[in-house]
Amino acid sequence: MIAIWMGFLLVWSGLQATTPDSGQALYYVAVEQTLLHARPGEGAYLLLRRREPVRLLERVGTWWRVRTQDGAEGYVVARDLSNVWLRVSKRLRRLFVYRGTRLVRSFPVDLGTNPFSDKRRRGSIANPDDWRTPEGVFYVAAKNARSQYYKALVLNYPTADDALRGLREGLISEAEYRAIVEAEAHFRMPPMHTALGGWIEIHGDGTGQQVTWTQGCVALRNEDLDAIWPLVVVGTPVLIEP
Repeated sequence: MIAIWMGFLLVWSGLQATTPDSGQALYYVAVEQTLLHARPGEGAYLLLRRREPVRLLERVGTWWRVRTQDGAEGYVVARDLSNVWLRVSKRLRRLFVYRGTRLVRSFPVDLGTNPFSDKRRRGSIANPDDWRTPEGVFYVAAKNARSQYYKALVLNYPTADDALRGLREGLISEAEYRAIVEAEAHFRMPPMHTALGGWIEIHGDGTGQQVTWTQGCVALRNEDLDAIWPLVVVGTPVLIEP
């Protein structure tokens, strides 16, 4: 898992790993924006935005001394940083929760009606084969505490990669393509009503029996979703594997 976690952050940052477990020291900004201070609580001089990666250097009370991707060093409020990410294995039909490279919990999940294929377009009652759980790297674009299915973590499907494919295949317009790319650049929700489909969520009301009934979403038992709910923020990385 160290390779996957460091892949998430090193690709964004250009930081170089120096030790086998250095992935544990890689975190990301878990709020819309935070400030880098010269000293704890004093001398704020740099704005850090959501999902910007930092390397932890030293804990000082409620602050972390960090180094940014540009080499700046300073102090950030500890609660504004996270290293939580989620991995879903469609083959195993389980969701895994990690803190950096360390596995914290795992839970059984239910998947889309067609669990074997990657999502390519919107599904419907007439085309239930397209109710597929998408594969790839996503982020949590929104948290809905009053979902039709108990609670929901909304993922950013369709991604920019999906949009490029959709544009090439004539499924979406240039305007829809640009809107999806722009949303991803700012970790916002993309358009959800194009021919590519949307509203792919990690939601509740799962059976725990690892069955296939959703329209492409990942369904957890309500108590399992409650367990991960406080750990996940807008921007939390999510990997869905075949």
